[in-house]
Amino acid sequence: MNEFKSKGEDVFISDKSYIKHPNNVSIGHHCAIDNGVTISTSLEVGDYVHIAPNVTFIGGKKSKVILEDFSFVSAGTCIVAGSEDYTGKGLVGPTIPIEYREITFSEIKFEKFAGCGVNCTIMPNVKFGEGAILGANSLALTDLEPWMIYVGSPAKPVKKRDKKIILKNAKKLGYEF
Repeated sequence: MNEFKSKGEDVFISDKSYIKHPNNVSIGHHCAIDNGVTISTSLEVGDYVHIAPNVTFIGGKKSKVILEDFSFVSAGTCIVAGSEDYTGKGLVGPTIPIEYREITFSEIKFEKFAGCGVNCTIMPNVKFGEGAILGANSLALTDLEPWMIYVGSPAKPVKKRDKKIILKNAKKLGYEF
């Protein structure tokens, strides 16, 4: 595997994961990228981040995913940071020459302490506010507000998270927020 843009200490990357553009990937300290993870986007990973098995990041190297400190992505999730226009503005598919396609590139961001449960789908330009959680099997089409739990397809807010203990534990690890 080629060199990363940057890579911290105590990082595990499964040899059964695939990172298409490692020179566009920065990884913080104490991170894990598990089996079956596929990354075709640019990626910035903070500290204490876990990307569980069989997660897919799609959208090409012009799209970007940011996973800030203490964020996570659970197994089977698909993060769609780039997509094609299916309404007829162009042909669709990666084998079609670029000049005949209409492609959208975006940024998806998980702020600190944000994450998602298993088998979620996150669409282009979605931002997870600090501490936001997307429940299992949910679809995120729009931004998630800080410290809220969302579920469903499309995802709707259902409960507020209590951030006191989370921030207290992060402080014990030497992080101030």
